[in-house]
Amino acid sequence: MSRLCPCTSKKPYDRCCGPFHAGTAFPETAEQLMRSRFSAYALGKVEYLITTRPEAKRGEEDREELARYCKSVSCVGLKIVRKEAGGKTDDTGIVTFHASLQANGRRSLHIETSTFARENGRWVYVDGVVKA
Repeated sequence: MSRLCPCTSKKPYDRCCGPFHAGTAFPETAEQLMRSRFSAYALGKVEYLITTRPEAKRGEEDREELARYCKSVSCVGLKIVRKEAGGKTDDTGIVTFHASLQANGRRSLHIETSTFARENGRWVYVDGVVKA
C-alpha cells in the first residue's frame, strides 16, 4: 500500500492519481482530472500538467516555471465545492474547488472555478477563473 494521495481522496496514491500520472489509466470525469492535477502540482509532475492541457495550449506552457512553482508551494488540502456535468458521458464539465496552499511559511486559499472538456476522448483542463 502506498502513501495517501495528495488529492485528499483518502485513497492510496497508487489506487487514485498514481495510475493517471503513470499513464496507465486516464481520468473518467472532470473531477478526477482536477484532483489528479492538484496531485501533480503537489508532486511536481510537470509533464502531466502539460499533457492535461488542450493540445493547442501545450506549447504555451513553461516547463521550468511550472517546476519552480511546484517546488515553491506545498499543496496542503483540496475541497471540491461544486460540480456541473463532467461525468463519464459528458463532453464538458466545471469544477469549483478550494486548494489550501503553503508558501514561505504562509498559508493561502486558492479558490477556482475550472472548465474541462474532452479532447480526443480524454479530459483536459481548459481554463479557470480564480476568485480574488
